[in-house]
Amino acid sequence: MSNASTVDTATASTTETAVGQREDASTTASPDAVSRPLDTTIEVVTPENIAFEYQLAGPFRRLPAYLVDLLVRYGIMLCIVLTLWFVVGMLAIEVLGAFAISVTLVSYFLISWFYGAVMETYFNGRTVGKWMFGIRVIDVDGCPITGRRAVVRNLLRVADLAPMSALPQVAMEVPPVFFIPTGIIGLISVICTRRMQRLGDIAAGTMVIVDEKSWRLPITKIDDPRAAPLASFIPGDYCVSRSMARTLAVYVERRHYLTPGRRAEIARHLAIPLIERFDFVSNVDFDLLMLALYHRTFLADPADEPANLGPLAGYSPLRRDQQQPAPARIAAE
Repeated sequence: MSNASTVDTATASTTETAVGQREDASTTASPDAVSRPLDTTIEVVTPENIAFEYQLAGPFRRLPAYLVDLLVRYGIMLCIVLTLWFVVGMLAIEVLGAFAISVTLVSYFLISWFYGAVMETYFNGRTVGKWMFGIRVIDVDGCPITGRRAVVRNLLRVADLAPMSALPQVAMEVPPVFFIPTGIIGLISVICTRRMQRLGDIAAGTMVIVDEKSWRLPITKIDDPRAAPLASFIPGDYCVSRSMARTLAVYVERRHYLTPGRRAEIARHLAIPLIERFDFVSNVDFDLLMLALYHRTFLADPADEPANLGPLAGYSPLRRDQQQPAPARIAAE
């Protein structure tokens, strides 16, 4: 089991409490908040209780992306048709003509219905058009779109393009041909939904955002005065990975709900590799090391003055300096 999973399992109930408080706060908003102008920014809280703010992509940003994708699809079809007919013409085999027509029809079907689904699944919610205009598709919970959701939202595009407009009638005896999609249904759906979702997005549980994401950590105050001094001993070239940063945020956010023994048990899985990496002495408090790393990653400002060692004055947790006696306040109890 991964470290992040261990933390989540140990404190799963806290997430429900935090999310519930956030929902209660939103329902008790003042009347002035209701009358504010339309805001295209939406906040998504991940299971790790990290809040991301996304800017929703409106119809005037999505329409040019769709038109570009339409040109890409027809460009692919044109290349396939020209290649097939060139091969048929070179071989001069009559039976290949029917084969080329069959391949053309199958290719048209696959590209028309699954171009968007394949691109969004394997290119992080982007198609060529979305990439050009800086938008992408994600789940409503902020996670990357899955293949199943991509297929659902693209299959329902035909419903969003309704109703179809009729071409001008060529002759009185020829019935009108409904060919040009108006997209009125999808436009109404985008305007009327909070996440600007068309019908396909509602069914798939997705939304289209501008591909610029800002995220803020939950405000977690560290009361232990030893965290900042210990953080000054962490090597400056150590870079915290995204998964590690999320795990730290979860741990520090929820550690107040854990007993000291449980904290040590959970933090141990992360701290032991870090102690070896940082060349620290083995008796450093695991929980304190997590607080120090959190402080260095999220709270410390490189422009700040060096931290006041305070209770750690005259002591170094580095193994090479272990000949100095360690204060009881830094050693694990």
